[in-house]
Amino acid sequence: MDAEGPPQAVPPFTFPPQYELPLGPSAGAPREVRFLLGEDLALFEKGMNLEVRIVAASRAARYRTHALAALMGLWSRSFAYRADACSLALRGAYASSIPLLRAACDCIGAQRGLTSGGMDEFTAWLAAMAQSREHSALDIGLGRYRAGSVLAADDRLGALYRALTELSMTHFGSTLLQVAPESDLQKISITFADSSFHLGWAQLVAGWLLVLVQAQLETALAAEDVFGAPPEAKDELAGLFSGIENALGKPDRCRMEELGEGRYLLHNFRRQPGAAPRRLLL
Repeated sequence: MDAEGPPQAVPPFTFPPQYELPLGPSAGAPREVRFLLGEDLALFEKGMNLEVRIVAASRAARYRTHALAALMGLWSRSFAYRADACSLALRGAYASSIPLLRAACDCIGAQRGLTSGGMDEFTAWLAAMAQSREHSALDIGLGRYRAGSVLAADDRLGALYRALTELSMTHFGSTLLQVAPESDLQKISITFADSSFHLGWAQLVAGWLLVLVQAQLETALAAEDVFGAPPEAKDELAGLFSGIENALGKPDRCRMEELGEGRYLLHNFRRQPGAAPRRLLL
């Protein structure tokens, strides 16, 4: 427990022994994913498992503070959102993964906000927890907290958050891109609840997952006074980040470029590797 802080103790917490990609032999995991996104998925799995190891190293009593509870709660949500988004994308449910990725982005931004001066808000909320006599319930309060300015200050994470927000909204162009990606000036080719493989969408989601796992690891290691970390973590992180940058920088990769004034340009958008790459302007 933190000195002179709220009364709640932080007992030992549970965590998964490791992260495993959901690539079992099922119809829900298209075979194309294993061959065309193997490098991305291997990097994502490596990053997620490095996160688990840092979490495991932070279980010792000296780390179990209120600050750890604040950050670990948001980190747990970020981890779960990304793991579930990956599972959905591997089943071809690309549209369903987008709100989860946006929520993961929010959780990472909130962690950064707390470590850059917002921790007093958490401890004040924690200290106000009480038993409500009127409702015979534990009154935990919502503890409303956002860190939008922190996200905006990070060029890559801020751009990703804005893109994911636009794609999560009910905009006409966002909807067309997700449910009728083969449309053009002659036709609107709607595919209702489609879960077939789409290379462009698969590369986009996989790339966003890599950006988020990198951002989460950077956030955790920057809070070295809160979390424990294996001695080799920083060296592993450097190798992982190099791999991520190489994967994201491939010229034939589908990517979404922010042009400013709420406009986006998609490059190399196509369903199959042999198809002609398209450019779409949102």
